[in-house]
Amino acid sequence: MNYEETLKDIEKTLGMVPGFMKALPKDVIVQEWPLFKTYNFEETKIPAKYRELMGLAVAANIKCPYCVLFHKGAAQMNGATEEELAETTFLASHTARWSTMIHAQYYDYETFKKEFEQIGEYLIKTMKK
Repeated sequence: MNYEETLKDIEKTLGMVPGFMKALPKDVIVQEWPLFKTYNFEETKIPAKYRELMGLAVAANIKCPYCVLFHKGAAQMNGATEEELAETTFLASHTARWSTMIHAQYYDYETFKKEFEQIGEYLIKTMKK
């Protein structure tokens, strides 16, 4: 697709061409749009609602108001409930919080890895019962 075809496809998909897309260099939007379209509006291996909830969790951690607005709204458009949104925001903080605590300890990665493998083996064994 060339630049003009890309703009037409964006408009057909979104109803307009947002200014933040027009502000990108022409070659960039031509390359980026197909990926943006695929992973925001088409079927992929991960259902849309879950992709958007993951996007919301990442957006919360990078503290991007644009991304939070986009992914929260897209998650809602794809059927996310208020309870799912609330759990996603908790899980985003939960992962970041534990990462902070483990990093602050300078906890040995190889020890962590061995402990995780041991826990995983135990959980798999106990879940099968």
